[in-house]
Amino acid sequence: MEWYDFYAYAFTAIYFAHAFFPDGDENSKLLQSAGIFGVGFLMRPLGGWFFGRMADRHGRRTSMLVSVLMMSFGSLMIAVLPTYQSIGVAAPWLLLLARMIQGLSVGGEYGASATYMSEIATPKHRGFYSSFQYMTLIGGQLLASLVVVTMDHVLAKEQVLAWGWRIPFAIGALAALVALFLRRTLVETTTAESRESSDSGTLAGLLKQPAACLSVIGFTGGGSLIFYTYTTYMQKYLVNTAHFEKSLANHVMTGVLFFYMMIQPIFGALSDRVGRKRCMIAFALWGILTTVPLMTAIGRSTGPLEAGCLIALALTGVSLYTSISGIVKAEMFPIETRALGVGLCYAIGNATFGGSAEYAALLLKQQGHESYYFYYVTAMAAVFLLVALRLPDGRTESYLTDYES
Repeated sequence: MEWYDFYAYAFTAIYFAHAFFPDGDENSKLLQSAGIFGVGFLMRPLGGWFFGRMADRHGRRTSMLVSVLMMSFGSLMIAVLPTYQSIGVAAPWLLLLARMIQGLSVGGEYGASATYMSEIATPKHRGFYSSFQYMTLIGGQLLASLVVVTMDHVLAKEQVLAWGWRIPFAIGALAALVALFLRRTLVETTTAESRESSDSGTLAGLLKQPAACLSVIGFTGGGSLIFYTYTTYMQKYLVNTAHFEKSLANHVMTGVLFFYMMIQPIFGALSDRVGRKRCMIAFALWGILTTVPLMTAIGRSTGPLEAGCLIALALTGVSLYTSISGIVKAEMFPIETRALGVGLCYAIGNATFGGSAEYAALLLKQQGHESYYFYYVTAMAAVFLLVALRLPDGRTESYLTDYES
């Protein structure tokens, strides 16, 4: 539900952009809404630090309870925000504030949940267990897409544009409270000894692992950029470049995201057999070799089946990374700074490259150089490859060995 809340913005932006940014053409309005989407990502490093420190010093459970409550508040705020027509320039500023709150929340969610999943996993199935984090992340995107598709069918276009876009945020605000109730039953995985360590949740302790920090930032940058290109941005790409109707683009992405969600455990289990380093290298090579031809082909697709198959093919390769990204990060940090290391380093790479994906793509399109974005993604895949080649093999070199007993 927390990921649903965060991504509801991405899938409804094409409906509410006019309400907060009345000036300019369609692409300009989307560009402004994408800018605010990106600001939500810029709050992630702060959230990664704040909630990572909380998770290491006070427990994973406490951190995840607070983060989901904050996300619920951000969604409720968007659901009831007045529009530009009602309060003028204050409307987009309040939208920005709500996204900052959500960005802070999700910045803490990733580190704590990735760490928790890695710590409850059995040694021989850590990749399989870890895959369920991205399965729920994609599930949040899928649920957001399903709600929008349902809204398209139930409401008239005028109703959706006038007030229907608020519904997904209202649903998210209420449903997040259910997640809050469920998280109260989580078993804590840290110990009193680890929480009371002088390094616990501190930047000084984290800086004792400089190679791990730089590696996580490096491969998160490339991985996040490719992930957001084929998920949240793809809806706009189908509308703006392939010239699909908005409702048709939503249907395509709903089907694709369901497929993508279901294959995560398969690739997670694969990493337990062949090694996570090999999967990371394979993902990087996939990104280098296929980004330009696949993005070009998707932009020229003439029907939903063709577009859906091409996006599904792209996301199959992306699954080599997303299914194991959490466990790869967690294996690189000791328990005292694990949540902080995973959350903060991930958030820095994700905010810098993942959060700017839509904005960069839309800006280059507006300037008439859309294909430049494809080469930018390819270049980041090459950076990912350089980092992946230096990664240790988590099956033999891992800080998670203290959980094998």
